[in-house]
Amino acid sequence: MRRGGRHYSSASSGASSNLLFQGEPEQPVVKTQIPGPKTIERRQRLDKYQDTRAVHFIVDKHASKGNYLADVDGNVLLDIYSHIGSISVGYNNPFLKEQFRNNIDDYTSAIIARPALGILPDDQWIDLIEQSFERCKPPGFTDVFTAMCGSCANETAYKAVFMWKKAQERGDKAFTQEELDSCMKCQAPGTPNMSILSFEKAFHGRLFGSLTTTRSKPIHKIDIPGFDWPAAPFPSIKYPLEENKEANNKEVQRCLEITEHLIKTYKNPVAGIIVEPIQGEGGDNWAPPEFFKGLRRITTENNVAFIVDEVQTGVGLTGKFWAHEHWGLEPGNEPDIITFSKRMQAAGSFHKHKFRAPQPYRNFNTWLGEPVKAMYLRDILKEIENKKLIENVRTTGKFLKGELEKFQKGKYSDKVKNVRGEGLFLAFDMPTAELRDQLVDGLRKEGIESGGSGVAALRFRPQLIFTQKHADLVLNRLDKVLKGL
Repeated sequence: MRRGGRHYSSASSGASSNLLFQGEPEQPVVKTQIPGPKTIERRQRLDKYQDTRAVHFIVDKHASKGNYLADVDGNVLLDIYSHIGSISVGYNNPFLKEQFRNNIDDYTSAIIARPALGILPDDQWIDLIEQSFERCKPPGFTDVFTAMCGSCANETAYKAVFMWKKAQERGDKAFTQEELDSCMKCQAPGTPNMSILSFEKAFHGRLFGSLTTTRSKPIHKIDIPGFDWPAAPFPSIKYPLEENKEANNKEVQRCLEITEHLIKTYKNPVAGIIVEPIQGEGGDNWAPPEFFKGLRRITTENNVAFIVDEVQTGVGLTGKFWAHEHWGLEPGNEPDIITFSKRMQAAGSFHKHKFRAPQPYRNFNTWLGEPVKAMYLRDILKEIENKKLIENVRTTGKFLKGELEKFQKGKYSDKVKNVRGEGLFLAFDMPTAELRDQLVDGLRKEGIESGGSGVAALRFRPQLIFTQKHADLVLNRLDKVLKGL
C-alpha cells in the first residue's frame, strides 16, 4: 500500500528488527473481538468491587513485551497509548528485570519494610535520590519533593507556593494567635484567600486543589466543590504554523494580556500559575515558546510563582527529557517548580530552595514517595542513556509526524486535521468526536491500542523504544481504518 511514495509494511517489524527491544512480537495478533470473552468475564467479576466502565480490556502482563500489550484473550496489540503515557522502556524489559534480580535485597526490604521517609529515611534513600532524581533534575533547581501521584505532586506544589507567598509577607515574624485560631475554622487571616491561576482546557489532577485548576472536561469536575481561582485562555493555535504566523502571534499576545490582567486584578490574589507544556487531556494543545517565555516574564514581574506541570510531558517523549527545555529559557530564568509523575514512575516536584516549606511538618505526609519507585527511575534512566532512547524519539518522531502531515495534505485531508506536537508526543484532530471514537475503536480492531484527548483528537503516547518499524505498522493500520470511515 502506497501513500506519498512510501510503503507501509506491517510485516517488517520482526522480532529481530527492533534493536531497542529484542524478542518482542513481530506484529499485532487479533484473535477475538476486543473486549473478548475472558475480558468480559473478568470485568464482570471486578465490577462487583470496582467501577469497570472505563476498562478497555484485561491485560496479560506476563505475555506483554516491548511495545506490545497482550490481553487475557490472547490478543496482542501494538501499544501507542502506554497506560496513559506512563510506560517508557518496554513491557517486561529484560534490563529492568536484571537490575531487580541484582538488587533483590534492596527491593525486598523497601517493599516489606516501607519507610516513612519524612521522619525515618534510611541511608539508602540518600543514595537513591542521588542516583535517580539528581540525574535527571533540570538545570537551575536545587530541591526535590517526592510524592505519590501526579495530583499529589501538583497539590503539594500549590501548598509550597502559598507558604512561600505568606512567608514573604510575614518575614521573620512568628504566626499570630489570630492566624493559628482562624485557620482551624478555615477563615482569614490564617486561611488566606489566595489562588493559583490555570488555563482553559488544562488538566492537573483530580484532588481538590488540582481539580480546581483542571478545566478540560466537565465530567472531571461536576458535583465537586472547588476554589474561586482564575482561568486564563490557552492559545488556540491555527495550523499549518507557517501559514498562520501573524494570527498565532496575535493569539499568543491576547492570552498573555488576559493572564497578566487576571494576575493583577483577580479578587483572590494570584500566588502562582500552573501550565502544561502541551495540554494532554484537554486536546494535545500546543503553544509556541514565545507564549511560555511571556508567562515567565509576567510571573517574574508580578512576583508570582511559575509552576510547570510535566506529569505527561516529562521523560523524553517530546525529544528532550523535559518539554520546557524546548522553550529556550535563559539560565537563571527557569520555572520555579516542575511537577512530575507517570513515566518517572516516581512522583513529586523539582523546585528552587526558596519553595521549601519554612517550617517542618507542613509539606508532608507519611510516605513522601516510595523507595521502590526511585529504584525503578534509577534503572529506567540507565536504559534511556545506554540505548540513546531520546535520540530515537527525535528520529522516529520526525518521521511519524512527516507521514501524518502527508495524510493531512493528501488523501485524508477531510479527516486528518492539525497534526501537531514534539518528538513522539503527537496528535491530530478528526472532524468530530464521533469519528475520533470510531477511529480509536477501528485501530483496536486492527491491533493498535490508542487513545483520544480533548474533544476530537487522537493522541500518540508510545514508549521511548518505538521505532520507525513500529511507525510504519501504525501508519499502515491507520491508513486502512481511515479509508473505511
